[in-house]
Amino acid sequence: MVATVLAGRQILAVDDEQDILDIIAEELEEHGVQLDGASSYEEAMEKMSAAAYDLVILDIMGVKGFKLLEVAVNRRIPAVMLTAHALSPESLKKSIELGARAFLPKDQLGQLAPFLEDVFTYGYRGTWKSVLDKLAGSFGKRFGPDWTKTEKEFWEKFQKDLEVSEATIIQS
Repeated sequence: MVATVLAGRQILAVDDEQDILDIIAEELEEHGVQLDGASSYEEAMEKMSAAAYDLVILDIMGVKGFKLLEVAVNRRIPAVMLTAHALSPESLKKSIELGARAFLPKDQLGQLAPFLEDVFTYGYRGTWKSVLDKLAGSFGKRFGPDWTKTEKEFWEKFQKDLEVSEATIIQS
């Protein structure tokens, strides 16, 4: 087992594709994560009501991921959005607006553990800064070089907010 901030964490992964749940389990197995899986919205709601999770990983499509995100945020459970089919600037923006802590394309599942470590290590801003730094090239290739231009005001404000250090101390 690898020594990591993930050791002992209780995580729920929700995806309607069993092979994705299997990959998530493989990726997190060596990190000492206690992983539960759910393959539907209803099953996820049952599990979220019955157990206290440190984090949830939510597929956007197929399991009503945005509705589950709202539930997780209301219960103060950090949530990471995972997607292949809904990989778009609009889904990324909506994930941010609804309170997700990170957004990961399914083709990046091999990097799941480092992304989750960021969620547990950094605050909200630090995690999003890390996500955008790590995936800027991928997003640019997939969405086009001007992908932030359609929602320019939102992305400029979000980037500016990320630049403010969470450790900033205001001195008088």
